[in-house]
Amino acid sequence: MTTPEKAAWERWCVARERALAAPESWLGLVGLYWLEDGRNRVGADPEAAVVLPHGPAHFGEILCRGDVLQWLPMDGEAQVLISDRDASPTIVASGDSAFFVIERDGRFAVRVRDLAWAARMPFAGIDRFDYDPMWRIDAAWLPLDPPQVMEVPNVTGELKPVTVAWQAVFEIDGKSFALLPMSVSDQKVFFVFRDATSGRISYGAGRFLDALPAANGRIVLDFNYACSPPCAFTPFATCPLPPPENWLPFGIEAGERRYVG
Repeated sequence: MTTPEKAAWERWCVARERALAAPESWLGLVGLYWLEDGRNRVGADPEAAVVLPHGPAHFGEILCRGDVLQWLPMDGEAQVLISDRDASPTIVASGDSAFFVIERDGRFAVRVRDLAWAARMPFAGIDRFDYDPMWRIDAAWLPLDPPQVMEVPNVTGELKPVTVAWQAVFEIDGKSFALLPMSVSDQKVFFVFRDATSGRISYGAGRFLDALPAANGRIVLDFNYACSPPCAFTPFATCPLPPPENWLPFGIEAGERRYVG
């Protein structure tokens, strides 16, 4: 019997696979280039500061002056580039190549996409556990007093301090466990965790989980929605890794398995 919760999960799975199969998918990222102050040449020339998979050898230049970025194309007018810091970034395309600027800890980098990636590497789909209502957990949403500072690593080896004021507390087999959120907003609560399936069945660096905001001191952790982070699909992502506080000693056989496409 299909419950409303399982039906919603099935719709989410379809949307998730559709997004990963799209030209703008994480699977299409083919480069990550940190910008230097001044002019950064962009093009298919392998000696360029930002190398594109297709297009002219010299497509243009990115001028980086402090917090201001400008795109100076070889053919066309200059334009200001918006990074992903405060809004959707400006996307610049040349045929099947596209790039945009990200900001991480005060530094700018360019992510490059091959929009024709699926022609050479068709998306193989995602393997996942069957929906299991046991892993839809009603947890207590409890304040941390005082707030706790987590040192959160990312795949580049850097540590970022994250202040945490809340924790989700739940029981498994009569034992109490807690997950600390990476971020809390009016739209969602974001967790990064690992468990005993990590590296064996699920992605080795852990998984992501979004939850709806807490209400009346409770929060639902539906681990059926646990998904592999972007770095499971491309080496050009800068994913946060699970802090030691979110290493769970038991296996969560729900959500996405390791991607092997």
